Amino acid sequence: MRSGGRGLRIDPVSIEENFNRVLARFAELRDTLASPALEPERLAALSKEYSDLEPIAAEIEALRSARAELEDLGQMMADPAADPEMRGLAEEEYYALKERLPEIERRVQVLLLPRDEADEKNVILEVRAGTGGEEAALFAADLFSMYQKYAGLQGWRFEIMEASETGIGGYKEAVANITGRNVYARLKFESGVHRVQRVPETEASGRIHTSAATVAVLPDVEEVDVEIDEKDLRIDVYRASGAGGQHVNKTESAVRITHLPTGIVVAQQDEKSQHKNKAKAMKILRARLYEQQRAAQQAERAADRRSQVGSGDRSERIRTYNFPQGRVTDHRINLTLYKIDKVMSGEALDEIIDALIAEDEAARLADLS
Repeated sequence: MRSGGRGLRIDPVSIEENFNRVLARFAELRDTLASPALEPERLAALSKEYSDLEPIAAEIEALRSARAELEDLGQMMADPAADPEMRGLAEEEYYALKERLPEIERRVQVLLLPRDEADEKNVILEVRAGTGGEEAALFAADLFSMYQKYAGLQGWRFEIMEASETGIGGYKEAVANITGRNVYARLKFESGVHRVQRVPETEASGRIHTSAATVAVLPDVEEVDVEIDEKDLRIDVYRASGAGGQHVNKTESAVRITHLPTGIVVAQQDEKSQHKNKAKAMKILRARLYEQQRAAQQAERAADRRSQVGSGDRSERIRTYNFPQGRVTDHRINLTLYKIDKVMSGEALDEIIDALIAEDEAARLADLS
């Protein structure tokens, strides 16, 4: 797997050196891009780097400007010859700016944090029913619908790749390809076990049940991101089964791909064409292998991130959806929202996602201090 990111790391000892390096590179890129002799491929690469550095350079300049202004105001306050009224105004501006300065510094530090190489990638979303039988399958369908609605609100494209339905509208498993801007960056913290507490439609006594579904958010990768040797694959074709149209059980259009070194198995039967089913299966296989490689690299760096999904047991939850109380609680950051309807419609999901991203940024900044 290829490495990525900005390649810039915060060194607390020499933060100003980091600033100088960013600004120097930004100026170098600006001068280079002004040259008419650049080849198209190099122009595209340098333009992207320039675009990535532009907001960082702007924040560094804003921070330095604020610091210089703070120093000027301090000197004015300390000047005995200054007009008393001007000294009073300077003091007022000084303390107001001093209060804002930590937030400006934090914005710069966050922008300098190494970026997750997968943040700009599209996503393979996998939702599976866990503990709880039919109610777990219904909840899996609700979660899948929540992400579909959220994708629509974000202007992303949501393509259902596979859906294994139960008889009453639930999903044993559902897989979608979500494409758009910063999809993985927004959804990567959704991976894990989601728990639901509610009275099932089939429950006559009104008793609250607890069920679970697992969510996996995998970066959608291209062939260049993951090398797969054809000799490592076992490809089986068979007749599709279940709901799926007239082609079911008439042609061997379904495809099952087994990656022998890892034991990962992917099956696809939604398309009438064997070729299309194989292409979809390979897409999912690449995503799973890529995520496996990322997890191995994180383990080597002693990263303490939890695995993508647990066993589906109710105890391994990252979030609880309590319908009787109308609340959603994310247990990783102890955040509770009493607006479950808006969360399930995708409208309030941003509130949880933004809080998770902020917590991750704070943890990574703490690791560098």
